[in-house]
Amino acid sequence: MNMNIPVAFWLVPVASVVALSMAWFFFRQMMTEDEGTPRMREIAGHVRHGAMAYLKQQYRVVTMVFIVLAVIFAFMAYVLKVQNPWVPFAFLTGGFFSGLAGFFGMKTATYASGRTANAARKGLNQGLRVAFRSGAVMGLVVVGLGLLDIAIWFLILSAFYPGTGVSLITITTTMLTFGMGASTQALFARVGGGIYTKAADVGADLVGKVEQDIPEDDPRNPATIADNVGDNVGDVAGMGADLYESYCGSILSTAALGATAFALNGDMQLKAVIAPMIIASVGIFLSLIGIFLVRTKEGATMKDLLKSLSLGTNVSAVLIAVATFVILYLFQLDNWLGVSFSVITGLCAGVIIGQGTEYYTSHSYKPTQDIAASSQTGAATVIIKGIGTGMISTMIPVVTISVAIMLSYLCANGFDLSMSAASMSRGLYGIGIAAVGMLSTLGITLATDAYGPIADNAGGNAEMSELEPQVRQRTDALDALGNTTAATGKGFAIGSAALTALALLASYVEEIKIAMARAVENGQTFVDNAGQVFNPETADMVQFMEFFQVNLMNPKVLVGAFIGGMAAFLFCGLTMGAVGRAAQSMVEEVRRQFREIKGILEGKATPDYGRCVEISTRSAQKEMIFPSLLAIAIPIAVGCLLGVAGVMGLLVGGLTAGFTLAVFMANAGGAWDNAKKMVEEGNFGGKGSACHKATIVGDTVGDPFKDTSGPSLNILIKLMSMVSIVMAGLTVAFS
Repeated sequence: MNMNIPVAFWLVPVASVVALSMAWFFFRQMMTEDEGTPRMREIAGHVRHGAMAYLKQQYRVVTMVFIVLAVIFAFMAYVLKVQNPWVPFAFLTGGFFSGLAGFFGMKTATYASGRTANAARKGLNQGLRVAFRSGAVMGLVVVGLGLLDIAIWFLILSAFYPGTGVSLITITTTMLTFGMGASTQALFARVGGGIYTKAADVGADLVGKVEQDIPEDDPRNPATIADNVGDNVGDVAGMGADLYESYCGSILSTAALGATAFALNGDMQLKAVIAPMIIASVGIFLSLIGIFLVRTKEGATMKDLLKSLSLGTNVSAVLIAVATFVILYLFQLDNWLGVSFSVITGLCAGVIIGQGTEYYTSHSYKPTQDIAASSQTGAATVIIKGIGTGMISTMIPVVTISVAIMLSYLCANGFDLSMSAASMSRGLYGIGIAAVGMLSTLGITLATDAYGPIADNAGGNAEMSELEPQVRQRTDALDALGNTTAATGKGFAIGSAALTALALLASYVEEIKIAMARAVENGQTFVDNAGQVFNPETADMVQFMEFFQVNLMNPKVLVGAFIGGMAAFLFCGLTMGAVGRAAQSMVEEVRRQFREIKGILEGKATPDYGRCVEISTRSAQKEMIFPSLLAIAIPIAVGCLLGVAGVMGLLVGGLTAGFTLAVFMANAGGAWDNAKKMVEEGNFGGKGSACHKATIVGDTVGDPFKDTSGPSLNILIKLMSMVSIVMAGLTVAFS
């Protein structure tokens, strides 16, 4: 065991246990709430059964993929000897914990939606409290399991690689590989869940609301149960796996950068490695404070509800900012003040991106109001306006992330502009720890995101159970707030993905150097263009870039960048097409039932809900395989054909195109959804009007934008980085 581990490190497993304990407390508290009338219980049971059945089927498919990949990694590690022998095991645990986070979150959500609807019968605050505390279960499970996995692996690897220096570099780069397992599971969960939920949603909206002119979540609509199931498998289980991967990836990439940047000072190196873990641990306790602050009053407006949630998230953010200075001061980390400001930069960037997202997606503000107003001239203008708004909305996040990258880099390296190897390493560590700052209070920011699908399902339960109109009004208010907070949560995830992916670029360099050192031990020699032997163990980052000719004049870098940009659009095209095909099957089935099952529209016959659930499940399972495997295959192919320079270009191109495209799709989709809700509140003719039908079409286009393709992109850009890191040995062997 590495006996130099500071006492402070033990805060990491303690914080993870506290998070999981509080998640259990909130879950038990939610379960004590009354689930309502027999009809409400019946509907909640249908949704719960469908969601769990889908998740079990998805996990069977993903398990087979994981077994195949683990065997490949084992072959590379133990037969070809081009990979660390711990990789297959780390990969499997990353996928397991990521899936577990999604499972616990979805289990909670399926029990919470009916109880939220019943609580909304008593008042808006009661409904918000049940939904938000239930969403907090997801947030706390994600951070708790994430830190637990990190702590366990750090302790295990410290026993096999004692000491500091090279040992810590080996430990941290090995731990990065469990990020690939988390990313792979997250991508399958996001893509599969997104296809499921949007196929059902499109079928329910286009046939039920537009063609048959019946309300959303009407029990006469055959797709309504599948739609409610989809909210859980896509927006809860998929999102939980997604943000588990983002959270762990930011901490692990920063730890790996700290091991490299401070490699010449063993004591300082160890502090730099565990600093992001400690910041995340303290963030758990501060997230709990924020969670208990969230409450509202009866008759609250959208702005009142937003203020209620903002109070909790902002208090947590301010407290973690103060705590960061204290933590890094006590660690006496080199340039601790500058590194602290790097964390603050990440926090501020997250807040700005969140506020920008809120501005462009909430119907309390002009952009979404203008989209709603454009419905007066038809669906085409709604779509045009929404696309334009989404494109314009990319400016704030892109500029914010750009400024955050430069500021966090310069703060961490003491504003050293020399671009020396030491300066670059310290600066990149600052970028990584800025991502940690952005996600340090994920316990509460994810709660505000996970709460949305619970409120949405609560509204469906209220509609199908034929509760009093004011109950649906309250759940609609909570749902509209959930759309905005979900868009904000996606902004946080995408922003952190950009910073983390940039930090992973530096980690990729270190992994290539380790793979080269392993090849040298096996008798391979590397010679540069001048005929000089290249020693990967002593080479710094600048020398590495020169050896592999990683510069813009190298066509391999440019080709890689083009392929990376193309990969983002190809992935979106494939997932959008998958939603379209699945939705087409759903529309045909719903039309068939309305046509062939007499008495559905009169409420005299019961639709075949199970058939619609089956169509969504089958479509999602089939359609998620190819796009997900493509994300793994592209970095491997580029590495083997174009080498290290091509992979560096691929990751940069994928990051820039993927980030911008993800923001555009998430914000456009969120704006279309809330424009529809604005009309449903009685504006421009209200429900059933021509304007309402026009906004439904816009919302239908936006559904796969914001819930399938868009949120999957932030996983894609990190998964390509993770795959590149894990396959570094193969890249060195072939190129």
